[in-house]
Amino acid sequence: MEKKSFTFDEIKLKLVNYCVYQDRCHAEVEQKMKEFLLIEEAKEEIMLYLLKENYLNEERFTRSYIRGKFYIKHWGRNKIKMNLKQKQISEKLINSCFNEIDEADYEKTLQKIYEDYSSKQKSLKEYQKKAKTIKYLMSRGFEYESILNMLSV
Repeated sequence: MEKKSFTFDEIKLKLVNYCVYQDRCHAEVEQKMKEFLLIEEAKEEIMLYLLKENYLNEERFTRSYIRGKFYIKHWGRNKIKMNLKQKQISEKLINSCFNEIDEADYEKTLQKIYEDYSSKQKSLKEYQKKAKTIKYLMSRGFEYESILNMLSV
């Protein structure tokens, strides 16, 4: 299959639309650019344009990613952080954006997932049920300390 070739302006527009559709991080845009055989200068020019026109904004991306993964997918902070790091977002930026998650919402969500999952664990002794539920919550990215705090209340 032959690759269709696009003009520089067509590629630029495609990348603008890619960023408009949903917030993207630099790594995703760079990955997308690989589809088009661009020289380094062209890539840089497009990146600068996307940044200058605010189509590409790493902080906005990080904030919306955190909100989405917590409020929609119900991930804990650890899993969110790990996934953002894979997208080459700096730890400093990640930590400064975690205020997108309301602490009371975080505790409520943790409590709800704990209760939902725990109630499905039939025919287990109480301590087994608790251990299995804690393990599950940690796999969802919730911090061990947060889980213990919730249990001690």
